[in-house]
Amino acid sequence: MKFNWIFSKKEAQNRQKQIIELEYQLRPKITKFLMEHLEQECCGDFSCFHFDFDMNTKWVWISEKTPKNYLTKIRRDFDIEINGSQNFSSVG
Repeated sequence: MKFNWIFSKKEAQNRQKQIIELEYQLRPKITKFLMEHLEQECCGDFSCFHFDFDMNTKWVWISEKTPKNYLTKIRRDFDIEINGSQNFSSVG
């Protein structure tokens, strides 16, 4: 599982602490989601999954680098379960 942290041009990338806190929040939640939706048909350690996180909108999405068969299968549920029920704006 890999995260791509997206910053606006105005933002300095010295937000390491905030990124670490966000990743600690996201990893267990996303891992649980992937296990519930793809455990039997997945790459095992979820290393083939890539995620983008926009630091301005606090929105995480499945990157296009993720294999398309997984991407299309879980995209809708991912947005609802991961972004719909979690408020990441409290971090930082």
